[in-house]
Amino acid sequence: MFATITRGVAVLSLVGLAACASITDELSGTPEPIGEFRHGYNIVVAVDPQKGPFSREASNEEWVAVVKQAVGDRLGRYEGGAYYHTAVAVQGYVLAQPGIPIVASPKSVLIFNVTFYEDATQTKLNEEPIQLTVFEPGGASTIIGSGYTKSREEQMQGLAYNAAKAIERLMRENGDWFGGTREILEDDPTILSGAQLSELVADQETDQ
Repeated sequence: MFATITRGVAVLSLVGLAACASITDELSGTPEPIGEFRHGYNIVVAVDPQKGPFSREASNEEWVAVVKQAVGDRLGRYEGGAYYHTAVAVQGYVLAQPGIPIVASPKSVLIFNVTFYEDATQTKLNEEPIQLTVFEPGGASTIIGSGYTKSREEQMQGLAYNAAKAIERLMRENGDWFGGTREILEDDPTILSGAQLSELVADQETDQ
């Protein structure tokens, strides 16, 4: 059994290296415009977000830094003719620790709210903050939790990357907010619905 776990960890480590390369490639290109969107203020706050079960610790300052970097890297690529601002508030997280594979292998998760503002009119584009929940890359589908294969910092970077990607997806789905058109996109397995989040929390609380 332990030999199987070791082989699994080695495979996941190689997958992680490939994922890092693909992230760099993805962000190096010029994206298709989202209306007139150009990124203005990149606001990120974390005021003692709730730490979920089986989670490693992370400070408010660490979350602000890693999410701000990821959002800036992704949305800063857009070169539209009008400025829009983003405000992200980190609400909760799980940074998976090593657990017992299959029996108790927690997944890393980040819960956050996002609000968009139009610079020209100084108004909110969504009246109420929109809550999103993301897994880290590969986190939902792996049997062996990332606590075995990734450091705390790597987990946070993966979650922040997917958070920025989820924000970009939300913008495309609401492209009319930015002077463009709405897009219909395929489901993304790294983004959790409200029902999936409730089920995940219930499962991990049961395992405690």
